[in-house]
Amino acid sequence: MDYFFQQTINAIQLGSIYALIALGYSLVYGVLSMINFAHGALFMLGAFFALLLEKTLPLPFWLLLPLTMLAVASLGVLLELVAYRPIRKAPRVSALITALGCALFLENTTLALSPYPKHMPMLLPPISIHCCGFTLSSLQILVIGTSIVLMIFLDLMIRWTPFGMAMRALSEDRLMVSLLGIPANRIISLTFALGGALGGAAGLLYAMTYPIVSSSMGIVIGWKAFVAAVLGGIGNIRGAVLGAFILGGIEVLSMILFPSTYRDLLLYSLLLLILVIKPYGLLGKPPLRVA
Repeated sequence: MDYFFQQTINAIQLGSIYALIALGYSLVYGVLSMINFAHGALFMLGAFFALLLEKTLPLPFWLLLPLTMLAVASLGVLLELVAYRPIRKAPRVSALITALGCALFLENTTLALSPYPKHMPMLLPPISIHCCGFTLSSLQILVIGTSIVLMIFLDLMIRWTPFGMAMRALSEDRLMVSLLGIPANRIISLTFALGGALGGAAGLLYAMTYPIVSSSMGIVIGWKAFVAAVLGGIGNIRGAVLGAFILGGIEVLSMILFPSTYRDLLLYSLLLLILVIKPYGLLGKPPLRVA
């Protein structure tokens, strides 16, 4: 039983990181109905930016986190202005190809500048708390606590602030929002900034948990976070969080019960099964159709 609790904590830690990345996918999809495949690259750049700051100007975590989020948020806005806004009225396949192109550009640029994996310095003293037969480290407390605070903040922002209300209105009817005088372009840019900030935070937390930073880290992690968003219902904020924790639980549980080579097989098999039963994800809803 103690071993089960220990692995449950590990699954919550991993799911928390996936949730922050999956929220970025869901935010952009909810507003623009497009998949920002460059989001995995933003997650990777968040880890690299945190590493660069820590190497050149050692900072405590409480300063490193907001600076990393701000930097990646700015990059997300720049990406929307330069790459996505000019093709907003183009066919969806154009946006899809552009997003993939942006992801490849960012990953290969980072690879050219940093061809070898880097080691992330330890930001916290390795303190462990032993309770009821299982161990909780200071890093696990920080990762889970920070992720939960950010997720609660995002949920409250979307539900109760004017920006969140405008974002929800924009996801329902972009034309009507423009007619009502709401600055749609500004809301879309802020959405990319918010998604980028969460991706940057996830990059820092992931680099602290698994302290090897490389240009390819955003590919696999980004895809898994996208799977989590689809699993919970892409475009649904709480669905993305639910899908991420399910994903983290499956990864940890499969490593316990089966060989590691079965992990992705079980993960994608479950995804296909759930989408067959619920095509829009666990909490997703079919789009409204006007007759």
